[in-house]
Amino acid sequence: MAQVEVKELLDNGVHFGHLTRKWDPNMAPFIYMERNGIHIINLYKTAAKLEEASKALAKIAASGRKILFVATKKQAKDIVAEKASEAKMPYITERWPGGMLTNFVTIRKAVKKMAAIDRMKKDGTFNTLSKKERLQVDRLRAKLEKNLGSISEMTRLPGALFVVDIKREHIAIKEAQKLNIPIFAMVDTNSDPRQVDYVIPSNDDASKSINKIMSTVSEAVIEGLEVRKAEKEGKSGEAETTAKAQTKAAVATAAEAETAAKEEE
Repeated sequence: MAQVEVKELLDNGVHFGHLTRKWDPNMAPFIYMERNGIHIINLYKTAAKLEEASKALAKIAASGRKILFVATKKQAKDIVAEKASEAKMPYITERWPGGMLTNFVTIRKAVKKMAAIDRMKKDGTFNTLSKKERLQVDRLRAKLEKNLGSISEMTRLPGALFVVDIKREHIAIKEAQKLNIPIFAMVDTNSDPRQVDYVIPSNDDASKSINKIMSTVSEAVIEGLEVRKAEKEGKSGEAETTAKAQTKAAVATAAEAETAAKEEE
């Protein structure tokens, strides 16, 4: 896994915190200094925490569990959607659906409804509906796609939650806490890091900062997926070798038995 360079974090403005009057005292251990009324984040601690979080995320990905990325703020939406897609992980960039985690069964029903509409269009049932009904179904499908399209392949609760701006996504944080789902997050100086299992102290407002952190995280997840793929291929190779060895042994045993039978004759 590539080491996080402090200079890169600095160049991307990861160190800029919020105004000192808006700070959360629990972020004190991650603050380096105050400059012109703004807190400056200690990037050495950011780098260490980012590496720690990346390793943990890679392990989760390697185990085959999904990581749900959450970012509904304007400057983070497109970046998170792109990076999560690259890592083949689900994401929420529109409004957080209440009960997304705590009432997952209902959310899955909505996803299945979306799949049912797609089947209707494929088998021709959709064309038998009236014009008004088709319009209503299309609107429903578009709404479901916008809110839940990115989680359509998430068949069970995620193995972890990655959040950009924990103050904004407080509902998602509370749901994950109730279900003991590990929370990874970019935490700015105005937020309480105690709510998060893996804190990445960083500027969660600037798109350059978000992009830098998300790029590092998504690379770690992709590495984890590659490890899982290699392990699977290794196991299938071992199984194939074992099967071949067993076949050879069976053939040899049969040949020996045949030879013995001929000798007895």
